[in-house]
Parts: sequence; C-alpha cells; structure tokens
Amino acid sequence: MAKELKTQLDPNAPMVYAIRIAGTLGNEWAGWFEGMTITLADNGDTILTGQVSDQAALHGLLKKVRDLGIPLLALNCIEPAQAEAPNRENIPGEKQGE
Repeated sequence: MAKELKTQLDPNAPMVYAIRIAGTLGNEWAGWFEGMTITLADNGDTILTGQVSDQAALHGLLKKVRDLGIPLLALNCIEPAQAEAPNRENIPGEKQGE
C-alpha cells in the first residue's frame, strides 16, 4: 500500500523562492526572469529571489535557467521576510563571514 504524501503547502499558492545559479548575472536580466531580484554572492554565484505565482511559473523560471545553460546550484522556498531584504545572512546557502 502506497503512503500518501501530505504537505502543508498549497502547490498553487504563490511562494517566495531563492534560485542559486553559478556565475554572475546583471540586473538587466531581471525582466527575463519575471522581475526576480538579482543578488550577487561573494563567491560569484547569483541568487534570484522573488514571489512565484505557482508551480507552473516556477518550472518556467527553471526552464529559462536551463535554456541559458546556467548551472542550477540550489532552489529554496524561503520566508517572505527574507526576500524583502536579501543579504548574506538570510539567503539560503550563504554563511556569515564568507
């Protein structure tokens, strides 16, 4: 008998995501990535942060990363407060003092 996976999250509800990619993207790419905030990490990675309307929109963003040939390093669902003021302390994968 298969176990049913239960989740608290509604897959059709808007969520805030941080998408970490290898390399540096300039802010001119924000429109291409549907208004996501672009933050450059100290190690040269780029973090795209913003609200995504649903799972289909998330897959669309990931497809754009793939189509550009940019290595995807991480995808994290984050608390909305973290997205409002991205910095090294609250971006998943970043550590203080790096």
